[in-house]
Amino acid sequence: MIKRIDSTEKAKELIAVLKEKHGELMFYQAGGCCEGTQPQCFEKGGYYLRMRDVCLGEVEDCEFWVDRDLFEYWKFSHFTLDVLDGFGVGGFSLETPLQKTFKIHYRLFSEEELKNLEPVKTAD
Repeated sequence: MIKRIDSTEKAKELIAVLKEKHGELMFYQAGGCCEGTQPQCFEKGGYYLRMRDVCLGEVEDCEFWVDRDLFEYWKFSHFTLDVLDGFGVGGFSLETPLQKTFKIHYRLFSEEELKNLEPVKTAD
């Protein structure tokens, strides 16, 4: 099965630091203007999912959720979670005090990959 999301080494390192400080984590990427379109990192359960939000998979044992409408636009894309230095949009994400921000890189799946994608789950 082809994963829908992966992460860079820098993202894995930052997630390890955040897990040590905060415990289990989750990610959420909204599609609206107010939340921005960068992924936000929360303590697991620290963000309330909406009906039919989509979990793309896991990064370092952390569920990565996206807004259901955003998923419709990007369901043919592979996500790679990365980290940049600096303050990103939002400010509620756990990496903000460390002067880091998570970022997503996208690429389209190949036709072969599309035939064997991991299934997604949705929030009830």
